[in-house]
Amino acid sequence: MKPVACLLSLLFLSSPLLAADYTMGKGSTLGFTGTFQGEAFKGRFGDFQAKISYDPADLASASFDVTVHLASANTGDTDRDESLPGSDFFNITKFPTAHFVTTRFREEGGKVIAEGTLDLKGVSKPVNLEVTFAPREGGATLDVSARLNRLDFGIGSGDFADTSTIGAEVTVNAHLELESKT
Repeated sequence: MKPVACLLSLLFLSSPLLAADYTMGKGSTLGFTGTFQGEAFKGRFGDFQAKISYDPADLASASFDVTVHLASANTGDTDRDESLPGSDFFNITKFPTAHFVTTRFREEGGKVIAEGTLDLKGVSKPVNLEVTFAPREGGATLDVSARLNRLDFGIGSGDFADTSTIGAEVTVNAHLELESKT
């Protein structure tokens, strides 16, 4: 091997792998599940952006940066959907978006956990996402889920803080159809 080729090979082999960058494609969804008077209900956010950099073989270089436009929440129930933007819930006039950024990834019991910070309604709290990543030609699918306590973020104040009416736990799920950046 020529000296220049040998040096280039050594540099390439000794450099860390970089996570792959993806753009969010059609079919991506961000939803949530809660309870009202003991009955489960589902909702979704129709407007969100996600910057994803991920390689399951190089979790140290992975990152998620997600912005959710809270006015896009829809549960299919007119009364609930009219209440969510108000000050008792999301208060979109003052806090129009929620933002999640990862701080690190770890493996635990055969699962990948994305640790990060969620900023919602002026409150920043740590949140862990369970990650399932499936590469495919030209991209990947990424599924994440997390359980949150809505009261930790001031979602549902006043009469709506009563957990016998609206459950405190909310499950957030996302399914992202990812396209490789070229």
